Amino acid sequence: MKKVAFYTLGCKLNFSETSTISRQFEEKGFQKVDFQENPDIFIINTCSVTENADKKCKKIVKEAKKISPDSYVAIIGCYAQLKPREISEIEGVDAVLGAAEKFRLIELLDDFAKEQETKVLASEIQEARSFNNAYSINDRTRTFLKVQDGCNYGCAFCTIPLARGKSRSNTIESVLESAREIAATDVKEIVLTGVNIGDFGIVDGKRIERFADLVFALDEVEGIDRFRISSIEPNLLTNEIISFVAQSKRFVPHFHIPLQSGSNTILRRMGRRYLRELYEDRVSKIKTLMPHACIGVDVIVGFPGETDELFLETYNFLNDLDISYLHVFTYSERANTRATDMDGVVPMKKRNERSKMLRILSEKKRRKFYEENIGKTFTVLFEEDIENGKMHGFTENYIRVAAKYDPMLVNELKLVTLDHINESGNVEVLEPEMTYEKH
Repeated sequence: MKKVAFYTLGCKLNFSETSTISRQFEEKGFQKVDFQENPDIFIINTCSVTENADKKCKKIVKEAKKISPDSYVAIIGCYAQLKPREISEIEGVDAVLGAAEKFRLIELLDDFAKEQETKVLASEIQEARSFNNAYSINDRTRTFLKVQDGCNYGCAFCTIPLARGKSRSNTIESVLESAREIAATDVKEIVLTGVNIGDFGIVDGKRIERFADLVFALDEVEGIDRFRISSIEPNLLTNEIISFVAQSKRFVPHFHIPLQSGSNTILRRMGRRYLRELYEDRVSKIKTLMPHACIGVDVIVGFPGETDELFLETYNFLNDLDISYLHVFTYSERANTRATDMDGVVPMKKRNERSKMLRILSEKKRRKFYEENIGKTFTVLFEEDIENGKMHGFTENYIRVAAKYDPMLVNELKLVTLDHINESGNVEVLEPEMTYEKH
């Protein structure tokens, strides 16, 4: 029985796909093991959004060959689609598979027999037309369920359409089937994931369904306590969806909404499909209906043309918005994107300074959000995440909670009262004996 290990870089979507591919291996009789357990095969799922994708890929390959010198190493994922030839030259790599090939790994790699030349199996991205269902399981308390892939947007900074192809989706019926399968494994929370999930509903190039209808249908699935929307574009987050989540049985009051810039000038240069006024309106609508809702924001600093004044527009816009935390990305040039040809390049030192400013703002926003919720009662899904005798979990509105360890609480939903913020920045709850089960 050959042993196989997996390593995933990047997003929740990558995690869901790695997990599904690992189940394919187990079904074929392979033994899934940890990275350090001398595997015969390493499958490395790469990301192109993270900086230094090449360095990260090389480092993981090097570590793999240290652990198991005679192992077979296959590279998949976004970076593999964008730079297959470059990856094939990394010492120790046996195969590189693109977006259209990665779910056919076992079929395409001939029993993982090593050859003199590195195998490169990466079609042009136009060939990635089918939707491959995927979800993570047994990896975490929550499951990432892929409902959509690819993107038809052409943002000036982004390589994702080049790495994953055009927007395409699962069907509502198939997603419901996966959700029911997941429910049977005692998972309590499903996170819906994709590249542009608000664009859900395109099958074979035609729109046949809507994301809102998927949300309505999932809300009726028995056996899952929580559904969380991972990230949704502001122009696709409709009033209909917000209003539904506000009174939903299972969808939690947590939205992650990419902004990228608080300056309309920069949003236009980026090729985004909205202006800041629409974003402000989305936040206002959520907070009016769900004052306790958590709102996370993606923002990019140092995009070409971002002057000090335009950056301050972003900073002040975010400072005034009723949001809960930021994911801050320092702009880095990506080959074959429109932004690389734009003037007004921002020096890297300035990009890093701006990132630091926004990360400090994020900490302030998160603390303020936590403070506003102290003394209130929420449901926490406790995880097997133990530090210094404390276990952790998240409330429905994404507050990270710490409580005294109790093995009976792992993967359980408990109503707790938030007591105070500890020195680690997490919220302590009243002791477990003062908690009571959700009915």
